[in-house]
Amino acid sequence: MNILILSAGTRDKVVQYFKKTVGDQGTIVATDCSNLAPAVYEADKFRMVTRINEPGYMDRVLEICKEEQIDGIFSLIDPELSMLASRADDFIAIGTTPIVSPYELVETCFNKYEMAKMFREYGLSTAKVYMSVDEFYAAKNRGEIDYPVFVKPVCGSASLHINKVASDEELEGLFHMYNDLMIQEYMDGDEYGADVYIDMISGKCTSVFLKKKIKMRAGETDKSVSVKDIGLFNRIVTFVESAGFRGMIDIDIFKIGDEYYFSEVNPRFGGGYPHAYECGVDMPMQVVNNLNGITNEVRIGDYKDGICMMKYNEIMIRELRQEDIVM
Repeated sequence: MNILILSAGTRDKVVQYFKKTVGDQGTIVATDCSNLAPAVYEADKFRMVTRINEPGYMDRVLEICKEEQIDGIFSLIDPELSMLASRADDFIAIGTTPIVSPYELVETCFNKYEMAKMFREYGLSTAKVYMSVDEFYAAKNRGEIDYPVFVKPVCGSASLHINKVASDEELEGLFHMYNDLMIQEYMDGDEYGADVYIDMISGKCTSVFLKKKIKMRAGETDKSVSVKDIGLFNRIVTFVESAGFRGMIDIDIFKIGDEYYFSEVNPRFGGGYPHAYECGVDMPMQVVNNLNGITNEVRIGDYKDGICMMKYNEIMIRELRQEDIVM
């Protein structure tokens, strides 16, 4: 069983988990455009690649899959997911299974306005969103919304370029400076995250791990505590199965009062996935099972609540000649 992890970066734990799962029955290959990406040294093999926006990048990934006889492939960064999903047939043709949701769903996930529409279509509460200043002002005049609000790119990730806005002047200034922005209702509540696996064979949701986020850093969960809510589990399962997601996804949710508001879906491992794994939610094993043609059993909420995760800094030391360093 050979697995290729694209854009490994600093996601050391994910690489370690897959290496442990595969053991000596296969090879974990990791790629990155820099040899200063610590996670690649946790893999059995490191293949240097260009940046993902370079011409011919995905063709080179296909070549690596052939050379390394890769059975399954997935990416750890948002911009690469659509590229991988769009070339799914090309990978399948050479015997490599892309572990990613269908292309149209991936694209929807990265368009925050379309994602909000999808949540509503499936009967899930979500924040109000507006695509223009005039649309927002009209809703504000009707008493439907007021400041503060978030102004963010319609398409974006890692919480980049998100601004909390409290006045007309700030709002109009941002829309004057930047294109492709939208206005989102400010969610003043507790933030939750759900690590979810949808079986690649059956399409059934087999795992949901729910955590309350205690502290965030650079758009990722820094400290969290595991929790359980059967009602929320059921809503998540119905949504992801009906929408057609596959593999591992990460869902951001807010709780205001007794109501849960769905915020975003990231169709990849979330930054806080190690919390789920260490609580026994083993998605690498589910991936390997699916690649071996085995359907995973449903084990929703099969973990203990009250287990805390606390991230901390670590370092890796490697000897590299200065002239060989690629940033």
